[in-house]
Amino acid sequence: MFSMNHQKFMKMDELSLQKVPYFFIIDFLTENIEIFRQEEIEESGLMIDFQGFSTIKKTHGLTKKTEWKSFPETLENFKIGFDRVQENIHLGNSYLVNYTRKTKIETNLSLEEIFYHSTAKYKVFYKDFFVFFSPETFVKILDGKILTYPMKGTIDASLDNAAEILKNDRKEKAEHYTVVDLLRNDLSMVADGVKVDQFQHIDFIKTQQKDLYAMSSEISGIIKPEFDGRVGSIMKKLLPAGSILGAPKPKTLEIILEAEGYDRGYYTGVCGWYDGKNLDSCVMIRFIEKEGDELYFKSGGGITHMSTLEDEYQEMKNKIYVPIH
Repeated sequence: MFSMNHQKFMKMDELSLQKVPYFFIIDFLTENIEIFRQEEIEESGLMIDFQGFSTIKKTHGLTKKTEWKSFPETLENFKIGFDRVQENIHLGNSYLVNYTRKTKIETNLSLEEIFYHSTAKYKVFYKDFFVFFSPETFVKILDGKILTYPMKGTIDASLDNAAEILKNDRKEKAEHYTVVDLLRNDLSMVADGVKVDQFQHIDFIKTQQKDLYAMSSEISGIIKPEFDGRVGSIMKKLLPAGSILGAPKPKTLEIILEAEGYDRGYYTGVCGWYDGKNLDSCVMIRFIEKEGDELYFKSGGGITHMSTLEDEYQEMKNKIYVPIH
């Protein structure tokens, strides 16, 4: 398995060194890597809508009222994995674990309709197999500079002073500091002069279910000469993405695989568009997947020693939404 992936990462390097535009999709465990040159995108059953690149040719009007139902697991069930995570945190095996769940949903929208009508920075529909509408950038490469924007911490925007509460919440703050630190270290593997340019920036996210505020930061560095133009090598070094894993990475991955008890698949993997010069990539979150005739929404949040069971359960449920107005 490893050598196959190694070849795919090398293929990405080869294309980016030749300045050939392509789109790539990498699953959570970097076991499946798919690469599509620009001319292969359409016939592959892939639709993409990024801020700087889109395959959407025409707009589609939505003529029906959205029906949306989710069937979250019970608190008792959620608690089993949550306790396993907390146990590991108390033992000092990890200090941040991104714990995610899989929730059955029912909607009158097809995955394709969700793709067309949701609003997000990054949207992809793939072969009637999954769709996502992600607000989270993974890394951008612009003229030899690499940037990342870790997003950690969300709050219901209808609360009084919601943005302030989010910025000053001890648990959210600690989680945010940890992820910023983790990603600063990660970027340092492929870049020099890594620094935090913006800290705890608040974004507003509008959804049909509720409006949310999300907290993010910006970190940047100058790509090291040996990684210059090698998108595959950069991805290989940085994955899995720290923001959806936790820290320290190797041990936290073990904890996640044990505590979650389901296969994330492409959820929390990354995908990106290399235009022949620059790269824009995102973390595949806010993710709906088709399994047989059933639809599942995968969502979760970061757990630290300050996390409470009820709050984390609520956050996991808050994220089960579709941003269609």
